Amino acid sequence: MLNVVETLQFLADLDEVVLFIAQDNLSAAVGLEDHVHQQVRHLADPNFPRRQGRMPDTLELVVHPNYVVIMQQTDTTVTVLSLLHVARQYP
Repeated sequence: MLNVVETLQFLADLDEVVLFIAQDNLSAAVGLEDHVHQQVRHLADPNFPRRQGRMPDTLELVVHPNYVVIMQQTDTTVTVLSLLHVARQYP
């Protein structure tokens, strides 16, 4: 199993998304937050699906049709860097 480290940037990105969605639908916001955290926890399993990132040395996890988690991985650790809306220009 890998160690999973959530960066402050990832947590801030997730908070921003949740607060935005909660303005219209609190239940959906809480559900998305729970789902994202659950998917990120699964990254401890090296066989949990992830794809090559668009930036060098990164990987991506599609946690929702509209959101992608950006991460880096070593032999022992997955570092979760950020959460992006798919419509955002990246990189």
